[in-house]
Amino acid sequence: MEKKQFNWGPGLFLIIYQICLLVTFPFYLYYSPPSISLIVASIILLYLTGISITAGYHRFYSHRSYRTHPFVESILLFFASMAGQGSALRWAFDHRLHHAHVDTDDDPYSINKGFWYAHFFWILEKPRTIDPKVVPDLMKNKFVQFQDRYIGILMVLTNVVALLFVGWLLNDYMGACFLACWLRLFVLHHCTWFINSLAHTWGDKPFCQEQSAVNNYVIALLTFGEGYHNYHHVFANDYRNGIKWFHFDPTKWVIWTLNKLGLARDLKRIDPYTIKKRMILERKKLLLERLCDLCYVKKDEIEKSVLDLSERILNKIAQANNLKEDYYNILRQGQKERLKEIKQQLNQLKDSLQEDWYLWIELSRHILHLKPMKVQLSST
Repeated sequence: MEKKQFNWGPGLFLIIYQICLLVTFPFYLYYSPPSISLIVASIILLYLTGISITAGYHRFYSHRSYRTHPFVESILLFFASMAGQGSALRWAFDHRLHHAHVDTDDDPYSINKGFWYAHFFWILEKPRTIDPKVVPDLMKNKFVQFQDRYIGILMVLTNVVALLFVGWLLNDYMGACFLACWLRLFVLHHCTWFINSLAHTWGDKPFCQEQSAVNNYVIALLTFGEGYHNYHHVFANDYRNGIKWFHFDPTKWVIWTLNKLGLARDLKRIDPYTIKKRMILERKKLLLERLCDLCYVKKDEIEKSVLDLSERILNKIAQANNLKEDYYNILRQGQKERLKEIKQQLNQLKDSLQEDWYLWIELSRHILHLKPMKVQLSST
């Protein structure tokens, strides 16, 4: 196997700044403990730079999950430059390769090469040359090209601006250096890297069992909403990662707010029936595999229940999609007298589907809680 060359510039920077911070930060806390105002200002900067990565580099540039105003794009690039994660062009190129070749040798940060490789060590290798065919849209973007050309200077300047502004505002330049810049950069780096490591290690897989990506609410808290990673790898173009109202996804909330303000449009969102269908198919496969490992007196009966109930739900989802299509066709044709009838049928089907969904959840829990029985063969 060809030995990878060391990525000297970013590699030395990332290693040296983290070591220096870990050595000097305890002394700073002892001799000059930060004020509450400084801590709040640093957290605000952390979120501004973090969401500029998730809403900008990730969901906007890498996956084109929405469109936005050039003013918003320039703001995202400003704070993303402050995040110290390279340019949008490089970031999106690596990330598109990750999705195209996840868990293979062509994945730039494959978890199969180890947790710490996916988390950090992959950055220490010399990056591959950017292929314009992977990012043709970004090769035509003037904002992205400008940032990529001057990313080193922009990273330094934006962080100096942050340091001077917070230092002037709170009259604490030393604290601004340590917390608002240095520690904020450290925390943000590791929070972003958790998406490549923890989000491919610790959690459940309701949408795809084959890939390493997982869903985990705790990781979502650390990564500005990126912890619902199993969903994201299946439906990468959805502007959301957390699809439920209670899912912690501040990036989704920012994009939604921009849309309501007229600053973002064409938000891509996967239809709920498509999501349910995927979940049924994945869970069906998992349950049948689970039943194969069981020695249980009612195994055949339960297997038939899984097949029958899953098929019934999938049929109802197909019916619901057909009714929705009929509804919009009738709406375009202006046949208002039939709209009420179609809507009533759709509501009845939704209620019936919801009942079957609850039955499916109960059946899944029952099967997953069954324990395999060890069968001992007695010698004769």
